[in-house]
Amino acid sequence: MKITSISVLLKKNFKLDKKFYYISGNEITLMEKIKKIIFESFKENEKSRVININTIGDFVDEGALFEEKKIFFCKSSKGVNSESLDSVRNSDGFFVFLEENSPKTKGVKNLFAKERDSYSIDCYELDRDSRAKVLNEYIKINNFNIDKDVYWLLVDKLQGRYIFLENILQKIKDMNISDITIENIKKVLTTNDSNKEKIFFNLLKKNKEIIGIYRDKIITNADVSEFYYYSKFFCQLIIDCNTEEEYNKKIPIYLFKEKKFLVDLYRKYNSKKKKLLLELLSTTEKLLRKNSDLSLLMGLRFLLKVKRITIS
Repeated sequence: MKITSISVLLKKNFKLDKKFYYISGNEITLMEKIKKIIFESFKENEKSRVININTIGDFVDEGALFEEKKIFFCKSSKGVNSESLDSVRNSDGFFVFLEENSPKTKGVKNLFAKERDSYSIDCYELDRDSRAKVLNEYIKINNFNIDKDVYWLLVDKLQGRYIFLENILQKIKDMNISDITIENIKKVLTTNDSNKEKIFFNLLKKNKEIIGIYRDKIITNADVSEFYYYSKFFCQLIIDCNTEEEYNKKIPIYLFKEKKFLVDLYRKYNSKKKKLLLELLSTTEKLLRKNSDLSLLMGLRFLLKVKRITIS
């Protein structure tokens, strides 16, 4: 059945009561957020672990271990049809798929939308009404006071891509205020919130230039989170793809101007470098969780270490 991304974001009329979760659309930051919510919701409600597989055909039912629930994250919907879904319905665990829209995914999306034990979740840029719903929930949770005029100004200024919206709301929270006024909203909105993903595309420049670009764009812990999210996405894409052809197809369409750089970057990686990159991602995430006060420095160190691995 179909369910809106906003229902998952706000956890309204959304329950973990399905076997299959198919996340699709063209707004990759929202798609990743929905995936994160699903994974975290499973972990909150019951003991569980995530197992990455390439396709549903790679699934192996090992049975439950001490009643541990397993979430199988499928990197591709290749091979998904009524028969393959029937073959895993009685297995232990749940299945999550994440794919950008393409002509090839239309049939799969329709299949999950029709299945009663499935959620098909479309993720597109948030419209004005959706942004208002997110803001309402944010105000409620944080007990903020806000005038009507300021409220609608903020709704209009919040951007449609989820990561930007989340970043601005986090900056408001970091201000430690109880009243959202026009003055503090202006402070937040005058900060350059855009193009943090572009930092990654300067990866092969001289260290001095990289440091300058990073310090110009990354000012708060929320900036680090946004920057790291994009960098992790690009790194994970390199790690997960086994061929240049596969990698080329998975580069988001909106990055057409950076495609040549990304492909050239992929060509510099072999299995040894991919392993080092995966270890760096794991180590960085642990450090960011434990030492949030040092995240600005750790974000820069992470970027320089990615460069070191790339050119080694």
